[in-house]
Amino acid sequence: MLSVTDHRTNKTYEVKVHNGFINATDLAKMKDGNGNVLRSYDPGYMNTMCCTSKISFIDGDKGILEYRGIPIEQLAEKSSFLEVAFLLIHGELPTKPQLEDWENMINNHNFVHSDVERIQKTFQYDAHPMGLLVSTLAAMGTFQKDANPALAGQDVYNDPKMRNKQIVRLIGIMPTIAANAYRLRIGREFNKPAKGLSYVENFLYMMDRLNEKEYVPNAKLTKALEVLFILHAEHELNCSTAGVRHLASSGVDVYSAVAGGAIALYGPLHGGANEAVLRMLEEIGHKDNIPQFIQDVKDRKKKLMGFGHRVYKNYDPRAKIVKNTAYQVFEICGMEPLIEIAIELEKIALKDEYFVKRKLYPNVDFYSGLIYKALGFPTDMFTVLFALPRMVGWIAHWNEFLDDKENKIVRPRQNYVGHTRRDYKDFSTREAHKFFTDVTNSSMNKRRNSAEVQK
Repeated sequence: MLSVTDHRTNKTYEVKVHNGFINATDLAKMKDGNGNVLRSYDPGYMNTMCCTSKISFIDGDKGILEYRGIPIEQLAEKSSFLEVAFLLIHGELPTKPQLEDWENMINNHNFVHSDVERIQKTFQYDAHPMGLLVSTLAAMGTFQKDANPALAGQDVYNDPKMRNKQIVRLIGIMPTIAANAYRLRIGREFNKPAKGLSYVENFLYMMDRLNEKEYVPNAKLTKALEVLFILHAEHELNCSTAGVRHLASSGVDVYSAVAGGAIALYGPLHGGANEAVLRMLEEIGHKDNIPQFIQDVKDRKKKLMGFGHRVYKNYDPRAKIVKNTAYQVFEICGMEPLIEIAIELEKIALKDEYFVKRKLYPNVDFYSGLIYKALGFPTDMFTVLFALPRMVGWIAHWNEFLDDKENKIVRPRQNYVGHTRRDYKDFSTREAHKFFTDVTNSSMNKRRNSAEVQK
């Protein structure tokens, strides 16, 4: 128990501690002299738990990441992506027959509806691939009316067969949608999935096949990408996963929920970090420029991308694996010139007291972008390569949320600091809103200047 004395009222409350946390609703017992309820204030959820989960575990201080209790290092070395997907969603590693059935079901659901393809083809060739991915996922929900709670009833996902059908379908079509986004970008016709290829092989096949009849992706490059998929599959309540849980609480269909997750990932502060690392390394340009860049970071003139993490206060365990994978890719594709800058930057930063004191270590994004670049992916596909495996984590949390009877529709409270009660005013007594007036005048001046130029 935790004893809390409220010196506003001189009352003492006993609050139960559950495994290191208290229920925020217990704070509602603590009221001031006017009866106002005490609430916690936590922008960005820096120290707030919103659910109970069994999916993944992170110890940021020790640099530990586990999927269902299994260290990420073991899974990256010994497992396949679809085996990890089964583990995350169903809770245990599959037996050999279970894995074969799981792989067959997913590979039998990798074709998208012809109308979905037609929707994708209506996008401009230079549309951002993530925009296309998000829109397609949302559109998919309109093709599965029997899986939409708004049409089929709120209890539709209480049927395990219906729920599992959507899980298999989503995982199956994700590589096809992602590959189509890339093919549209380069002005090529879409490839159909091929039989006899693994999940990651099929993704590369649909992206890269031109006119070859017997095209098969390079086995070592396929394995490297599979390792990256495993590392990106799940990472607790990050922004996009928390978003999926938030949406799931409304009872929306799973396609809309994961589309919402993809939208959150689309944001550069979440899914675009590895692209930002590349831009940073390109801006540095040469190893000799690193000391000045480091000084600029300390002076807050520049940002050090790919270092530090909201959770990890030690070396990101995924970053070590990605760094080793990078060299395996470079042996085949050639050394990426920016790797020398990255290695030297890491070496200097890890010895600098400024960064050591702040516990800024390389994260998974520091080297993953270099691998994608070496593999030939354009930078605007990087976030798609993040979303494809993270789909599994989103689905695992969506699935877990539906089974958790404690969950309610998400509805945070706010700290209101606006006007107190005031009465409506007629036009004759209103004051002009300064911001709106300034913006309006600026727009009008631009139009006048444009008209003058045309004259």
